[in-house]
Amino acid sequence: MADLETTIRDLAIANRILAREGVVDAYGHVAVRHPDRPDRYLLARSRSPERVTRADVLEYTLASEAIVKPTPKPYTERFIHGGVFEARPDLAACVHNHAYTVLPFTVSKTPLRPIWHTASGMGHLAPVWDIREKFGDTNLLVVNVDHGRDLARALGNNIVALMRGHGCIVVGRTLQAAVITAINTMLNAQMLLAALQLGPVTYLSPGEVEKGLEMYYSPIMSTERAWEYYSSRCDLSDI
Repeated sequence: MADLETTIRDLAIANRILAREGVVDAYGHVAVRHPDRPDRYLLARSRSPERVTRADVLEYTLASEAIVKPTPKPYTERFIHGGVFEARPDLAACVHNHAYTVLPFTVSKTPLRPIWHTASGMGHLAPVWDIREKFGDTNLLVVNVDHGRDLARALGNNIVALMRGHGCIVVGRTLQAAVITAINTMLNAQMLLAALQLGPVTYLSPGEVEKGLEMYYSPIMSTERAWEYYSSRCDLSDI
């Protein structure tokens, strides 16, 4: 696994990429599991993702408690990442965003499924988590450990989970995969919204998704190449 300094730099770059591609705006965040301590994760302090630098990165327990205190203001919804990393030891990264083209699928009976081969990385199913089902009327934010664990339960073994009236989470076995999948999930939602206006839609078949997932993590579909492309589009001079 990457060393800590490299991981921190990549996390700062991930924030810049997600902002540059429109997945996040003033809000949203991305976390990565600590390379040496799987019981901890790294996440920036609360600030606009477009401006995150290495100096902003903080370390948390899986209960989303900061390791070093006093700490700069943290993201309110850091419990998303703690819940996911606790429930899924196979995962290295988690992106939370409110991408506008994804949001309609959080409140619609139309499922968000891949129609585009590059979007096969989002997997077969994007279940919808409704915080109201267990916690009643809230402000829809994930603000404690119980919220985070319930969201992780809804995610299950999937790659994407939608959050009703809120946004989504996208996870990955690497930070690069999670970031690229978040971008492709947003683009797939945009394409699907357009296709639905034309009539019935042909989704990728289960077999096509499986083969696409195999390709997604292989040298054929190099996440490193995509990461190079997206990072080249960002200003990293002050990272």
